[in-house]
Amino acid sequence: MTALGTPPANYAEELALGRMPRQRDDRRRQRTTRIRGVRAGFWVYVGLGVVLIGSLFPFYWSFLIGSGDASTINDPNMSWIPGGNFLENAATVVNDPAVNFWRALWNSILSSALIAASVVATSTLAGWAFAKLRFPGSKPLLVFVVATMAVPLQLGVVPLYILFADLGWTGNIGAIIIPALTSAFGVFWMTQYLQQSVPDELIEAARVDGASMIRTFWTIGVVAARPAAAMLGLFTFVTAWNNFFWPFIVLDRSDPTLPVALSLLQSNHFVDYSIVLAGVLLSTLPLLLLFVFAGKQLVSGIMAGAVKG
Repeated sequence: MTALGTPPANYAEELALGRMPRQRDDRRRQRTTRIRGVRAGFWVYVGLGVVLIGSLFPFYWSFLIGSGDASTINDPNMSWIPGGNFLENAATVVNDPAVNFWRALWNSILSSALIAASVVATSTLAGWAFAKLRFPGSKPLLVFVVATMAVPLQLGVVPLYILFADLGWTGNIGAIIIPALTSAFGVFWMTQYLQQSVPDELIEAARVDGASMIRTFWTIGVVAARPAAAMLGLFTFVTAWNNFFWPFIVLDRSDPTLPVALSLLQSNHFVDYSIVLAGVLLSTLPLLLLFVFAGKQLVSGIMAGAVKG
């Protein structure tokens, strides 16, 4: 910093290249070192072990029932060792013509990916505008956006269905994508994150260097928003993947998403829960793989917010 307190000429350039300014980077490194130096106690590991077991138990229970037969769930002497019918039950789900598994899987992947990408893009843009730009009515508009989160989804189902019916979009995968392209929670999340993580001095330094507002957003805002955007995209993808209510109403049974397709396994008078839970595990597997590959980014995003200085 200079004597007058203005940032140096390369202050914005360092962040644009993915590096924190030297003083902020030193403070962040010192705080991270202090956090890493704290050793967890015995009861912390006990508590984490209990949470881990509680989190994994539903998956093991589903696999236990899914690897048996129709009588397994009602057997009072049921063994806690999985049986050998899981692959057979999974094949029954995949090959069931009423379920249309592969079509439903593609619909879920396509809709969830498009919704997550759109929510991240629109929320980052809107969050940057609310956090760092000054325009008339910004605060009342942000309050209005946040207030929309209090409106239940069920309240808008009837008029929304009438609208898509008039447009002729019922039964089309776009009917579940378009209403979810923006998120009030995403706007609020990115607004709060960018407001705290990007100092106003960086924006002023970029403007002094001659950067336009779009370039400032791209080189500073997007770089700073990556951890929060990764978390928002991950959680939005999971929410869209698990959404059942609106797709069940607006989509045809011949072209469903995966949760709607698996509900058809329970439409008979006799429900074979071994097949149902095998299908549930198949639908959960892509999410587990997503968390495995995106877990590092998720943890880094949480730690970036925790040690931000």
